[in-house]
Amino acid sequence: MTNHRTRVLAATCMLLATVGVAATGCSKSESSDNKADASSSASDQAAQQQVTTDPTASSGAGCTLTAYGAPKLDLKNAVVGFSQSEKEDNPFRIAETKSIKDEAAKLGVKKLLTTDAQSQLPKQISDIQDMLAQGAQLLIVAPLNSDGLDPALKAAAAKHVPVITIDRKINATSCKDYVTFLGSDFVKQGQRAADAMIKATGGKGQVAILLGSSGNNVTTDRTKGFLDEIAAKAPGLKVVAQQTGDFTRDKGQQVMEQLIQSKPGITAVYAENDEMGLGAVTALKSAGKNPGKDVKIVSVDGTRNAVQAIVNGTYNAVIESNPRFGPLAFATAQKFYGGEAIPEDVIISDRAYDESNAKSSVGGAF
Repeated sequence: MTNHRTRVLAATCMLLATVGVAATGCSKSESSDNKADASSSASDQAAQQQVTTDPTASSGAGCTLTAYGAPKLDLKNAVVGFSQSEKEDNPFRIAETKSIKDEAAKLGVKKLLTTDAQSQLPKQISDIQDMLAQGAQLLIVAPLNSDGLDPALKAAAAKHVPVITIDRKINATSCKDYVTFLGSDFVKQGQRAADAMIKATGGKGQVAILLGSSGNNVTTDRTKGFLDEIAAKAPGLKVVAQQTGDFTRDKGQQVMEQLIQSKPGITAVYAENDEMGLGAVTALKSAGKNPGKDVKIVSVDGTRNAVQAIVNGTYNAVIESNPRFGPLAFATAQKFYGGEAIPEDVIISDRAYDESNAKSSVGGAF
């Protein structure tokens, strides 16, 4: 584990150096009295950083400033708009927005406009249009849905304002409607969740899937990856229910309460985000069951509460989906304005947590 952390930290420092971002923990502590604390802090901070996969894994020929038709821009003198998609009562959204704000402040961006669509597509469209009216020269957008943002994208294109999308893909044309997508390989996340579930269950049992919200590629891809992997590797693990929990804890709990009644033989739950998984834990406990033991729980995100639940024994595994897009989003923008070709998809690597590393990794979770 120590060697793995060292490699992760070294790789992170190299990545951040290439984009001109200083990484706390990349140099040795000068105080021998604080070596242990410094080492722990450095490991946690390294674990928090997004790291892109091998560039060959990114797709598309690449979009340049000239091809996109946008003017050159110095971010320090720019107005940047960030459109958040969902209510910020979700740890993922809280960490994501904070990361964008922190990086903008670190870079000295002239003005950062932020909006929250509150899980309403019409509001996200009007939010983006309002930011353009306020002079936004670059847009970072966390799309609510993969479809439906056309009016906002057209408004940005009319003003030659580049759009960088994060954490969810949109069904649009890269280097025309938007520059690039920054995020995870969601199919692979589903596959890794399936592998973790197979390990936790021994490849046998009845599984319920708590689906994310409809209309976006995250839900579709995480479901596909999981189902395909289970079918290929564990035919004895039967998926007996798939029900939408809308990526919220309350809905996840509500759905799990219903499933406990309608599908009493369920022995495992795959939740497509941690909030739904934690809601399921509450429902199972209320029903007198022991989550993590009677019913295995695997989810996706990497929130501190979910990783701690593994430590507590009420959870089995979590596949990370890192929300800290600030450094990568602004580094990508700087490269774009510097004349570099940006791939259609910039894919980040994700960690995984289980009983073997959860206790030592809680500090790096969000």
